[in-house]
Amino acid sequence: MKKSLVMLMTACSIIFASCEKSDLTTNTAVTDTEQPSNNRSENSARENFSLDSDKSVVEWWGSGPDAAHHGSFSVSAQNIEIVNGKVKQGRFIIPIASIQNFDLPDNIKPVLLDHLKSADFFNMALYPEASFDFRKVTPITKAVAGAVEGANYMVSGDFTMLGKAIAISFPARIVVNGEQLAVEAKLKIDRTQWGMNYAADPNLGAHHIYPNVDLHLKLIGQKQ
Repeated sequence: MKKSLVMLMTACSIIFASCEKSDLTTNTAVTDTEQPSNNRSENSARENFSLDSDKSVVEWWGSGPDAAHHGSFSVSAQNIEIVNGKVKQGRFIIPIASIQNFDLPDNIKPVLLDHLKSADFFNMALYPEASFDFRKVTPITKAVAGAVEGANYMVSGDFTMLGKAIAISFPARIVVNGEQLAVEAKLKIDRTQWGMNYAADPNLGAHHIYPNVDLHLKLIGQKQ
């Protein structure tokens, strides 16, 4: 009788251990299959957009104590990645040669534009492009002062100018509607952070040019 009881207890222990191991294996298998499913879902929602360089611009405003100028650059990009309607990554390019001025007479515009392309400002001979790399795009949960109307995301990334990349953030309105992408944002940059120091000394009086530059980004893209 005693021997039978020992055998029964041993059998129960083996059965319990077997069931416990089976449950552990099953749970692990479920966990392992969840991640590939999520990856497949993200990959199926991944889309690439390119910018229309004829419609995509960044307007600029520069000023000093006695004068102000307004103009624009064209903007281009080939691979802005959208996942589930949200910008995931990408880079847009600003060709310095595309700079325009809107406020001066036609016969004077070249004087300003040639100076802006020179080593005093953009040094186009060495740095023909500026660029922005998207690093992080997060939804905005409250109003942000100075943002464009309808701003719905905070955009963070690296703005490269004169060969120097600096992290910046700004609120933007980003809309993906079928095969069209629209991005609009207003921001300020301090040009001296990139080493553009010409006439930045306030002691220059009327010849002083303020370090801050206002930018208005307007991008239109199409699905590739």
